[in-house]
Amino acid sequence: MPRLAGYTKVVAIAALAAGVWAQQPKTPAGELIGVFAYINHQVLDMAKDFPADKYDYKLRPEMRTFGAVIVHIASGNVYAAKAGRGEKVKWDELDPANYKTKEQVVALLEKSIADATATLKSRPADSFHKSVEPWIDVIEHSGEHYGLLVAYYRANGMVPPASRKK
Repeated sequence: MPRLAGYTKVVAIAALAAGVWAQQPKTPAGELIGVFAYINHQVLDMAKDFPADKYDYKLRPEMRTFGAVIVHIASGNVYAAKAGRGEKVKWDELDPANYKTKEQVVALLEKSIADATATLKSRPADSFHKSVEPWIDVIEHSGEHYGLLVAYYRANGMVPPASRKK
């Protein structure tokens, strides 16, 4: 009986492996869309989860507040959407002072994600064989700031959403 169970496991693993190998390789467009969505989902979860009364918290006096970091990330998404549409654009930092509440900051981030995602998905798939800019820069930028936001959580004795036990 143990030998039969062993064979069953081998067959199951082989079937899973065959399914994975049979999948088509991802395209650059598909990879970018997936990674862009992933990092923005992580940041949006934090923006929604972090307490409103701590949105003005700074790790150090010379640093941005938690809310200002979220606005800064949204600025990157706005830049990507414009550049991705072929607009002549420079990084225009959105002013965090214009977003006074958690609700306003979260709404800004959601809109920036939706706009940038729509632009990203509208690009012809073959355009990414020539260049993955500005998307790769904005993904990397958001990832850096995601790490910073983790520090804001930890400094407040909190566990970031992605690190919580499921």
